Amino acid sequence: MSKPGNFASPDDVEHAFYDAIAHGDADLLMLVWAEDEETVCVHPTGVRLLGEVTIRESWRSIFSSARIRVQAESVASWNGAVMAIHHLTETLFVGDDPNPHGPLHVTHVYLRGAHGWRLVTRHASAADDGQQAMVDSVSHTLH
Repeated sequence: MSKPGNFASPDDVEHAFYDAIAHGDADLLMLVWAEDEETVCVHPTGVRLLGEVTIRESWRSIFSSARIRVQAESVASWNGAVMAIHHLTETLFVGDDPNPHGPLHVTHVYLRGAHGWRLVTRHASAADDGQQAMVDSVSHTLH
């Protein structure tokens, strides 16, 4: 499958990624990924997928078993000339169930190449916000 035109920014890639999820379309989702055998996707279960074929089949399996909707909220981002890292919090909704699942802590890594920006790594893990609240409340001193 040939990739479409250039993504002008990491934000454009991210919007296309979540749009593909909203449509439940693994082929559309894969258009945002870099054509590289070193691409990595880590699902919240801890399963690490390496390469386009494995990542595509995993998302096909997810979309064939359930319709999901994702609410993503940007937490922090770093955008350089050729690499960008975005950290987000995702809340998942499965099928018609109004109850949210998550939250998930998600990191996306984007690289800019000859054909624009592409996703090279996605790492999602279940959030333990109770533990995070405890860490945030501790005073930190740098020496």
